[in-house]
Amino acid sequence: MPATSRRHFLALAAVGAAAAACGQATASDGKGETKKLRYQGWAGQVMLPELAEDLGYFGDVRLEWVGNTISGPQDIQSAATGQIDFGGAFNGAVVKLIAAGAPVQAVISYYGVDEASYNGYYVLQDSPIHAAHDLLGKKIGMNTLGAHTEAILDIYLKRNGRSSAEIGKVEPIVVPPVNTEQSIRQRQIEVGVLGGVLRDKALATGGIRPLFTDYDLLGKFSAGTYVVTKRFLKENPTTARTFVTGVAKAIEWARTTPREEVIARSVAIVKKRGRNEDPGALKYWKSTGVAEAGGLITDAEFKLWIDWLAEHGDIRTGQVKPADLYTNEFNGYTPASAAQAASPSPSRS
Repeated sequence: MPATSRRHFLALAAVGAAAAACGQATASDGKGETKKLRYQGWAGQVMLPELAEDLGYFGDVRLEWVGNTISGPQDIQSAATGQIDFGGAFNGAVVKLIAAGAPVQAVISYYGVDEASYNGYYVLQDSPIHAAHDLLGKKIGMNTLGAHTEAILDIYLKRNGRSSAEIGKVEPIVVPPVNTEQSIRQRQIEVGVLGGVLRDKALATGGIRPLFTDYDLLGKFSAGTYVVTKRFLKENPTTARTFVTGVAKAIEWARTTPREEVIARSVAIVKKRGRNEDPGALKYWKSTGVAEAGGLITDAEFKLWIDWLAEHGDIRTGQVKPADLYTNEFNGYTPASAAQAASPSPSRS
């Protein structure tokens, strides 16, 4: 196992053991279900739960922002230890956390890959890198190790005939997404992973080209889920259903609403939440990328990563099954709820 992956897995194991030992301290006082959900945001971005709340899909349930996260694995670790009530990450990171003993379950998909929303592995236009074998000894900048972008890189290398020894010569390193484009152009890294608005801004500037994308590699798929502790689900089933179904309706609203309207609503949300953010990058938004209607989760969305993690020794073969990892019990998405999503409440003040 690469040293970076091993360190990341040990950190997840520690979190899992701690969460299993002490459980989650929920926002409920024991006299009734909580109506407040603590969460971490992303600077300059609008998360689906934030959109759902603004659209009026949460009813009397409210979000409480406690700060911004630095990565998906950090976000779900915080959920597992009770610092927040839900967190989201790449499904491979969810597998590792649950395998490490964390008493959480995935409840809804929230991001994915399609022809509009994807991560690309970019090089300078004049780079000598054109194929998988050219990556040996090269630095690849990505937002976090042991998650989506490193997994995709590994799959790309294996599918292009690279041995484990050769893959070990490729050097993934952490580069904050907002600095990735600059790091490529200044030749501090040979390859940089860019997605969403940061990708489109870099492409608009010019001078870079894709080596490959996760959409090229795997096609359309949901890639990440929100997780909640089993204790929270048991103590707050109605609130959990309100949250998950609200997010499902927001997914469908974003899928069926004109892009310009989705962007305008997101910009308005960023401006009124008062976090001193620049909403300019939101104009590049294209889709959530979620594959299944209403964010419903399927076994297939976890099986690929279970197999990948077992192959790398991060988990034991047969240690977890897809059914161990998620539940659709709290997702009330139906075609009727999708129709309701087309007529949301006015934006909250």
